[in-house]
Amino acid sequence: MLDGVHRLPEGPLPDPARRLRSRWPRSRRGLAVGAAAAVLTSVLAACGGGGGGGVPTLTWYTNPDSGGQAEIASRCTDAAQGRYRIETAVLPRDASSQREQLIRRLAANDSSIDIMSLDPPFIPEFAQAGFLAPVPEDVAGRVTEDVVESAIEGSTWNGELVAVPFWANTQLLWYRKSVVEAAGLDMTQPVTWDQLITAAKDQDVLLGVQGARAESLTVWFNALIESAGGSIIADNSTDPDNIQLGLTSDAGLRAVQVMRDISRSGQAGASLSTATEDTTATGFEGPDAGFQVNYPFVWGRALAAVEAGTMEQSVPDDFGWALYPQVDEGTDSAPPYGGINLGISAFSQHVDFAYAASECITSTENQAYYFTTNGNPASDTTVYDDPDVLKVFPMAPTILQSLDQAAPRPQTPYYSEVSGGLQREYHPTSSVNPKTTPQKATDFITAVLRKEQLL
Repeated sequence: MLDGVHRLPEGPLPDPARRLRSRWPRSRRGLAVGAAAAVLTSVLAACGGGGGGGVPTLTWYTNPDSGGQAEIASRCTDAAQGRYRIETAVLPRDASSQREQLIRRLAANDSSIDIMSLDPPFIPEFAQAGFLAPVPEDVAGRVTEDVVESAIEGSTWNGELVAVPFWANTQLLWYRKSVVEAAGLDMTQPVTWDQLITAAKDQDVLLGVQGARAESLTVWFNALIESAGGSIIADNSTDPDNIQLGLTSDAGLRAVQVMRDISRSGQAGASLSTATEDTTATGFEGPDAGFQVNYPFVWGRALAAVEAGTMEQSVPDDFGWALYPQVDEGTDSAPPYGGINLGISAFSQHVDFAYAASECITSTENQAYYFTTNGNPASDTTVYDDPDVLKVFPMAPTILQSLDQAAPRPQTPYYSEVSGGLQREYHPTSSVNPKTTPQKATDFITAVLRKEQLL
């Protein structure tokens, strides 16, 4: 997906990430999945298949990747031992189009959808509309074992788990070691945005952020306001008339100040207003590179370029990584949380099969495979201890710590309206004003929620 949340590599990672070795130990959750499947065998066999009593086929609608989800579907089909099989259907590349396609079909009670790879911000909307089958209590207990809290939060609505955590993404602060050394920054300690601005100016290097009028802008602003101790939605509700925004809070004003300072620093690049994760990563690979906030895909992208002969090894050798910058010194940052969770359609004819399949898909073994081959971090914390993962992603411990601190974007059935309003009022980021932008955005989004204005 190209919305700034789950940027996927354009191809398989280079060796040693090209193929995961088949020596993963079975996790407790993997054993639980096997036990659950055994218990359900007689029930599932009685369910029969669609049309003529054949083996039921589950359709898993996936976001585009490098083939990892299709491979996992094949693995889980084999593991089902004839009880069911899984086929994949690929959704459009951008998140909004994925949401639109799924919602249209689910609103028509389309039973051909069984499993969905869902962008976490859209999960409350699907759940509130009754599009997701309830998660059985025993399944909920197993699929949240050893899972990072941010992924559980992103799968929860109204206090209940409504989706199965799969992979969890987050942004790190990436820096050039040579620049940090010249600037005298101690990256073993947390750094603030103000420190990065100063260092970037002193060294005349880029400080890469995503300022395009897109979901990535909401991701950045949400991380800033959460890091400052606030939230985009201060008082949530399923009634849009009762949603209270937190944009004019002290944290909201502080977030705007940081966004403006970075945007006007002269170090964010001339194309800031259209900067995406890809363009930011490109700048970080160039001669003016200094710092960037971005997802782990930048590591696999650089290694692939070296393998292809289009980048010198000295470039990724100069990459360093740290936790997302703090807004205020001494206050932990709240990095972005993204990824994919699995929703089971309420209209599926094989809900029991679909939940059994979701447990296989999200097993420790398959999350580790997906991390090392497709570059998408696991929500399962035990994956981060494996030597193979650490070999491919030496920054894995920092990714895990970032996920522990990460904050989801606003959880609301009206996420599209909230995010769309933010993107309109906070773009371009160089024009935001702490004295006017938060109130203007609050008035506009509130009017949209009350159907008094259109996006």
